[in-house]
Amino acid sequence: MDIRQLRYFVQIVESGSLTKASRQLFIAQSALSQRMALLEEEVGKTLLVRSVRGVVPTQNGDALYQHARFMLRQLDEAVLIARQEFSNVRGRVTVGLAPSTACMLGLPLLRTLKEKYPGILLNVFSALPGHLEEKARLGELDVAILFSKTAASEMTFEPLLDEEVFVILPGNTKLVAPRKKSLTLKETAALPMVLSTPSHALARRFMLELERAGLEPNVAAEIDSLLLVMRYVAEGEGATIQPMAATETLYPPDGWRCLPISNAPMTRANYIYALSPQKLSASASIVRAELKHITEQLIASGTWQGVRLTPTVAEAIGEDRQASQGLTPV
Repeated sequence: MDIRQLRYFVQIVESGSLTKASRQLFIAQSALSQRMALLEEEVGKTLLVRSVRGVVPTQNGDALYQHARFMLRQLDEAVLIARQEFSNVRGRVTVGLAPSTACMLGLPLLRTLKEKYPGILLNVFSALPGHLEEKARLGELDVAILFSKTAASEMTFEPLLDEEVFVILPGNTKLVAPRKKSLTLKETAALPMVLSTPSHALARRFMLELERAGLEPNVAAEIDSLLLVMRYVAEGEGATIQPMAATETLYPPDGWRCLPISNAPMTRANYIYALSPQKLSASASIVRAELKHITEQLIASGTWQGVRLTPTVAEAIGEDRQASQGLTPV
């Protein structure tokens, strides 16, 4: 299997027709059919079938398509960056990050760009997810990390990581026994909770879990500012529901306790968005690549806890490492 075969396969799936794909690829239809037959023989599965709608992928074909599209995008991005004269890359790039995400990625990204790409001026726009999505839909962000697959239809996106959501309290809290390593949903509902307003997806998700369990929340305050939420919680006024990255907002003397909800675990998917390839500048493409690389480094080093790379990202990183070491993935 080679890169050209994968490009041909992806083009056929997206065209829905061998005839259309052969025209777009400037290759004879018979040669294209032969290439696909060889690919199916190598995979050992039928990947494409003809139907009244044209050529459509099988279940195995669709799985290959999803991974191949991601890998080809990564490869194209790597080639683009490799061709750049880094010292000459210039431009302004606006990156949208939620407050907790900015706590983890903001400084490493700024430091990396200053060291490697001094000609790139980074504008970090940090806001609650709803505001970020609005800015993304208006085309005012070059790159963003958002929490929904439908946040901005005019931008491209790919999965980045999954965050676990915790009950967060100050380290010296008297609200939870020191021996506790996790809480049930009922125990969580009994705590005075400092939450974002219901317009925030994380707060809505928590309320929905309580409703499903027939529990009533004990809301001490609703605050749409992560910094103020964490300061209020640090003073011992209650607990909050946040990913672990939120603890980077400030550092109380006794640290933080981050307790999972044992019978209602919650995670939040993170997607990296970017302008369409036609609109994405070289400098913005570099920033997107660096964001992904920094994320992988922070997770691998244990600096960013309570998260995991999504499978496609982890697989792509593993294959990149094997390739750099002269190994063939199996």
